[in-house]
Amino acid sequence: MTTVAIIGSEQSGRTSLASKLGKKGNVSDITMYEFSKSGKVLTAIDVFGYPKSIKPLLTALNLSDMAILCVSPKGLDVYAGECIVALDILDYKHGLIVLTKSDTSYSYALDELKNKIKKITAGTTLEKWEYISISTTSFEGMEELKEMIFAIGERVDEENVELNNLPPRVIIDQCFNVTGIGCVALGVLSQGTIHTKDKMNVYPINKPVEIRSIQLHDVDAKNALAGSRVGLALKNIQSKEIERGFIVSEKEIINVDITLNCILSKFTKGFSVGDVLHIFVGLQSFPGRVENIIVNGEDVKHADPSKECTVRFSGSKEIAYSISDRFILASLDEKQRFVGYGFPE
Repeated sequence: MTTVAIIGSEQSGRTSLASKLGKKGNVSDITMYEFSKSGKVLTAIDVFGYPKSIKPLLTALNLSDMAILCVSPKGLDVYAGECIVALDILDYKHGLIVLTKSDTSYSYALDELKNKIKKITAGTTLEKWEYISISTTSFEGMEELKEMIFAIGERVDEENVELNNLPPRVIIDQCFNVTGIGCVALGVLSQGTIHTKDKMNVYPINKPVEIRSIQLHDVDAKNALAGSRVGLALKNIQSKEIERGFIVSEKEIINVDITLNCILSKFTKGFSVGDVLHIFVGLQSFPGRVENIIVNGEDVKHADPSKECTVRFSGSKEIAYSISDRFILASLDEKQRFVGYGFPE
């Protein structure tokens, strides 16, 4: 069971590639494609609403086990570069770089493009990712690509085994009512194991619920393991109470304001006290005003990429998180919008 985010700029061929990986499903600011054959299950997520908004990009990456960065023969543009920065600040471990539209270029030109990408990604989390070229007319190479995806998926499954014994945590991306069943939430079990009849809570509203039933790709199941995409029928709650990004778990930290120990991207100009950044954690997001910046124990007015810093943000709504969650900082007014990341103090 593998979920892969298909990312890149609008003209990178990402949507054509995603559509060849499965049957089209749910469409919002992301589009899901489902594939199932011989016991192998694949969900491909196209970042439909990107680059107009960075939220679909982060949503797809947070819902996925791995990423495919699509690059056309035209080369890397500002949005492909932004995708590389996003993957790096997320410390995204698993992925492939696909050179799309290979039938519109020459082999030596593709080799030159590959070398350029290698230079740009040196020192980032993408440094050792494999490359593959795909035709956009005959889609030659698709079977090889699927084999590469499932090979990475097997490695992810092995890693997820270690997460099965952690406290269960489901990140919700969709919620709706089903006649005769009630509230159904779709999401990813990021860690732990869940069972039918488990009693948990929905955060940040901190409302007790019971898991009435579990589905794995439309098939009823008695339990689900870490890494699974699940459909949960929830008792004691209505779908209108749940938003994308809400978490089903046993316990979360809930706050409006947040203090983060931050690392800034080398591609940002930084930020100052009084600035408003957009902050993402999991599938939740909120604007946060910079109230205080501390570098080496001293208050400063500006944070720049050369130094680690502790930043206190005032938020606008309650968010739910754990102490190990990675918060992503973004400035929506900049050309390269990702500023850096931080962990709760």
